Amino acid sequence: MTSAHPGTHRFRRSALLGAVVATALGGGAILAACGTNDAPGGGATPALSVADSYIPLPPAGGMAAGYLTVRNDGGQDQLLKVTSPAAGSVTMHRSSASTMEQVDSLDVPAHGALQLARGGNHLMIMGWQKAPALGDELELDLTFAKSGTISVKVPVKELTYRPGQS
Repeated sequence: MTSAHPGTHRFRRSALLGAVVATALGGGAILAACGTNDAPGGGATPALSVADSYIPLPPAGGMAAGYLTVRNDGGQDQLLKVTSPAAGSVTMHRSSASTMEQVDSLDVPAHGALQLARGGNHLMIMGWQKAPALGDELELDLTFAKSGTISVKVPVKELTYRPGQS
């Protein structure tokens, strides 16, 4: 049997083959996109917890530093801001041996920790609504890029306090 258009059969077979290849490639791209969630630090969901939080007692009416550790048992996240209903402002800072600079965010590594500690990354708390006393707890609301906001109660400790030391 001959066709009036001999190239039509060949065109249909090529079009069908092209559609099958495009579908297979497209499906592979979808599967690859789904698989990126398990990549180390990639799109995996962060699993955050906060430990070792404290604020050394500041001088009367003065600014205070805040320290804590954000542990992460999941994918990468980023601390974007910190606020408190009991303070006018809370800012994030990065310190080195010779400088201290305010930063807009701090990374929370996948399966790691962000440490806010003396001599390194830390919070500066200003504009206290009530002068803090030893034993008080200040609410800090930590806002993360992927995990949303986590509220923690941070105790006010002696100026010389160091976590893990008796």
